[in-house]
Amino acid sequence: MKFLTKSVIFIILTSLCANSLAQQQSITRELEVGALFTSGNTDEQALNFAGEYTILDDRWEYGYTLDALYAASDDETTGQRLYGVAGASYQFSEDSFFLARAAHEDDRFNGFDSQSDATLSYGRGFFRNRPDISLRIDTGIGIRWTRLDNSDFDEPIFRVAGEYEWILSDTATFSQDLAVEYGEDSSIYRSDTGITTQINQNLSLRLSINLKHQTEVPAGRDETDIRTAATLVVSF
Repeated sequence: MKFLTKSVIFIILTSLCANSLAQQQSITRELEVGALFTSGNTDEQALNFAGEYTILDDRWEYGYTLDALYAASDDETTGQRLYGVAGASYQFSEDSFFLARAAHEDDRFNGFDSQSDATLSYGRGFFRNRPDISLRIDTGIGIRWTRLDNSDFDEPIFRVAGEYEWILSDTATFSQDLAVEYGEDSSIYRSDTGITTQINQNLSLRLSINLKHQTEVPAGRDETDIRTAATLVVSF
C-alpha cells in the first residue's frame, strides 16, 4: 500500500500547486477514482485513479496526467502500475502547434523495471468550426529509455498520436486517444476509449477501455494489457 499512498499524496500536492497558479492562468483539474473491495471467501482490493491538470497561458499549454493502478488478492499484490506524462505545447498558428512531451511508466508486473520516453512533435488541430467535435494529431521523434535487470538501454522512437472528442449530448461525451511509439527494437501501441456522462456540474461517470500492446516483452510476459473501468470523475 506504500505505492498507493505515495501516488495519492502526489496527486493532492499537484492539485495544491495548480491552485496557486490558477490566480494568474486559466487552469482545469480532474481527479478520477474507481475502487473494488470484497471480503469473505476471497479478500480482494482494487483501486485505479488518475489526476490531470492543464494550464493555459496565452499561446502556451502545460499539462500533466498521472494514471495509477493497485490491486491485491488475499494480501498479495497482483497489480501495481504508475504512468505519468508531462507536456508543454506552443500554439504558433490557429491550427498548428509544437509539443514537448515526457513520460515515465513503472509497472511491477510487465517485466521491465521501468520505461521512460521524451519526444518533440509537430501537431495540428481539426474541425475547429465544429463545436461538438475536436481532433488533434501530432507526430514527432524522440528517445525511449528502458531499465531491465538493473541495466539501461535506449533507442530512438517515432511517435504518432491522436486525440478525438465528440460531444454526443449536453451530458455525454465520447473520447478516443491513440498513440504509436515505433522503435527499432520494440514498438508500443496505446488506446484509450471512453464515454463520460455528466451527473452534475462537478461530477461525472466514465466508462473506459484502456489497451497497451508492446511488440517485444521479457520472457513469460503478455504483449497486450487491457483494462476496463468504471470511474467517478471530479472536476474542480
